[in-house]
Amino acid sequence: MSYDAIVLAGGAAQRLGGADKPALSVGGRALLDRVLDACPDARTTVVVGGRRATARPVHWTREDPPGGGPVAALDAGLRRTTAELVLVLSADLPFLDRETVRALVDAPGVDGAMLRDPGGRDQPLVAAYRAEPLRREIALLAAEHGTLTGLPLRALTAALDLARVTSRPLASFDCDTWDDLAAARARIREHGSVLEQWITAVKSELGIDLPVDTKTLLDLARDAAHGVARPAAPLTTFLVGYAAAHAAATGADPAQAVAEASRKAADLALRWADEAAADTADRNGSG
Repeated sequence: MSYDAIVLAGGAAQRLGGADKPALSVGGRALLDRVLDACPDARTTVVVGGRRATARPVHWTREDPPGGGPVAALDAGLRRTTAELVLVLSADLPFLDRETVRALVDAPGVDGAMLRDPGGRDQPLVAAYRAEPLRREIALLAAEHGTLTGLPLRALTAALDLARVTSRPLASFDCDTWDDLAAARARIREHGSVLEQWITAVKSELGIDLPVDTKTLLDLARDAAHGVARPAAPLTTFLVGYAAAHAAATGADPAQAVAEASRKAADLALRWADEAAADTADRNGSG
């Protein structure tokens, strides 16, 4: 199902001393950009908050008055959307991924689906809502209270019939404090995930989206380093990328182009190594 996305990025960040939280970086990328990267296929993306540079185009709006709280901000964003399904996210989720977004969008809830973190806590700002019931409940709250300013999200979500999607371990991790931010920056460098996180960051920075066969490329770099010379490793992987891009420009599948270019370069590196070994054996034999 197609969907629009609303990212709430205008909070006061009181526990961060009023810092511009969406602009804080984890892994060299702003928190807001990391969230935007998790929903690239949104038909329309609306960010509720102050304008700033972003990694991809978005629409901007603000609640009136600014600082009116999450329900008021959600209402402002909702007014800029037209899809039947609306993904709602906070701007401080460094590990939110596309798989989690897809699980929320595809969940069969009557009024949508909400993420439930590993501790069993519901996350209303990591959720996909059906727009019609969301608009209806916001209108009822406005009529009942005379304003949406200051209302908690639970006043809105309590009346909705939402499925629950169980969170992957870090998908719902948010950065509310400096300690949270430090923890996120440390986690992103952990041995088991650092390459995946780095590749994702580089792809986002370069504006490319293709699967990366990390093992194949690392094996190629190893073969080039051992069979030719250490500096050959980065140069060879660069040339493979260039060759794959050239092939893709002519209509080839990018992933297959990378695989084919890697295979050719790896075979060449092994031939270099075999030739060097044979020469060494000949010299030793003749001596």
